[in-house]
Amino acid sequence: MRTATEMRAALFDRYGPPEVLYEGTVPTPAPGPGEVLVRVHAGSVNGGDGHGRAGRVRFATDLMGRGWPKRSGIDFAGEVAALGSPMSGLKVGDRVWGGLPRVFGAAAEFVVVRPRYLAFAPDGLDLVRAAALPGAGTTAITALRDKARLTSGERLLVRGASGGVGHVAVQLGRAYGAHVTALAGSGNLGFVRELGAHEAFDYATTGPADLGGFDVVLDTVGTDIDAYRRLLAPGGRMVSIAFDLDHMVASLSYMMASAVYGRRRVRFFSGIPTHALFAELTRLVEDGTIKPFVHAVHPLSRIVEAHRALEAGGVRGKLVVEIG
Repeated sequence: MRTATEMRAALFDRYGPPEVLYEGTVPTPAPGPGEVLVRVHAGSVNGGDGHGRAGRVRFATDLMGRGWPKRSGIDFAGEVAALGSPMSGLKVGDRVWGGLPRVFGAAAEFVVVRPRYLAFAPDGLDLVRAAALPGAGTTAITALRDKARLTSGERLLVRGASGGVGHVAVQLGRAYGAHVTALAGSGNLGFVRELGAHEAFDYATTGPADLGGFDVVLDTVGTDIDAYRRLLAPGGRMVSIAFDLDHMVASLSYMMASAVYGRRRVRFFSGIPTHALFAELTRLVEDGTIKPFVHAVHPLSRIVEAHRALEAGGVRGKLVVEIG
């Protein structure tokens, strides 16, 4: 039985499959000067959560703390519960969304975060649905607007178009005026067309050799980078938000080399979204440019099922964990 100073959180005591996760209790954090305590309504399940839990990127997870248990969750939507010190623009009860910088732990009843890592959540959007967008949406904006500098009239290929980042990128690419081609599973082709894709192909039956040329390729899968890079027109740009975990060193080395040599460059990033990005995402949702799609909502007590579903594949949009 938890005490008044404890909160529920998703925890794991060893690296492994989804089954290592469980709902446990940890001390409730208190905000220090310049910090905000957010009562979390919900968060999404990201690929990074699964990699961290499985120990695939333990060099990074260990940097976040070598002790056990470890935490899960990167982004969140909720409301301001307390302020560590008076600050302009924020008050208790404000609806906000954001992410944790270089640390896991958003799958919990409360998080402490600095104002630079959050923004007001969109008006009129339920916070559980809103939780599908903070990480995926800011990643798509960074990839297409900042890294690829996608412009109207260009040809965009989105690989993994029905997933978390992909389903936002299809909408954003269309809004930027690009001709959007989507690669997705056979059961999700209609879905990505509804999101705005001009063309949609089954990745299982359509390989790089079956596709035309593109000005920008957004890759959310991380394999066969070289084959998709060859589809770029001269001066084209490829942005990858994933790498081949089975061949990590070779995959990362290739991307770093291609960022320096040649005209068809691959840009890889793992950024930390800040207030400006979250605020831009809020604007895009409020003006109707981006809409979240929630594949399923799982309570915190069933976070194992949420991670299983992500690893099984075929997810449309995002899986959300409701803290509740």
